[in-house]
Amino acid sequence: MSEYTLYCFAQSGNAYKVALTLQLAAADWKARFVDYFGGETSTPAYRSINVMGEAPVLEHNGQRLTQSGVILDYLAETLGLFGPANAQERREILRWLLWDNHKLTSYTATMRFFRTYTKDADPAVMAFLRGRSETAWKVLDTHLAGRRYVVADRLTIADLSLAGYLFWPEEIGVDWASFGNIRDWLDRIRGEPRWVHPYKLMPGHPLPRAA
Repeated sequence: MSEYTLYCFAQSGNAYKVALTLQLAAADWKARFVDYFGGETSTPAYRSINVMGEAPVLEHNGQRLTQSGVILDYLAETLGLFGPANAQERREILRWLLWDNHKLTSYTATMRFFRTYTKDADPAVMAFLRGRSETAWKVLDTHLAGRRYVVADRLTIADLSLAGYLFWPEEIGVDWASFGNIRDWLDRIRGEPRWVHPYKLMPGHPLPRAA
């Protein structure tokens, strides 16, 4: 029996943030497929697992944790990897986790969803999401100038959170060459010995044709 169980599906960047952390740490974990596109997260059974009706959910030592930022913080502590070295780094990691969820993932993930998984998306909505996404990309790209990682000089959960939705450039509709610091940073993460693309790391890809 695996030590960690992650409720996830291959198309979720938020789930990938956690799955990649477990993967890079060589943790003993297993994936529990969540059929998001089949409506599972709206069922009473799943809402009894997570009242918010979302993935990821992490089960460990009798606990059930939700929200990727909370899970990443927990894993940094329990795995002893990718966490802060001191109080200042803890606050800096938290700053980027909060910004990611509010500014980067929120717009980038929503734009990708409409662009990839829906038909006839409203052009005005897409233009708005694109503008907000590009603003966030520029902030991150500027911060990464002269840096190898987002916080300190090593990989932390700040990097793993921020990168969660950025390994689908074709689905997002971006060429990271236009954001060279992001491109190089993603290449460094991709160069980690145990790195795996989300579609290979988590179950549920490809989608059924009817999804």
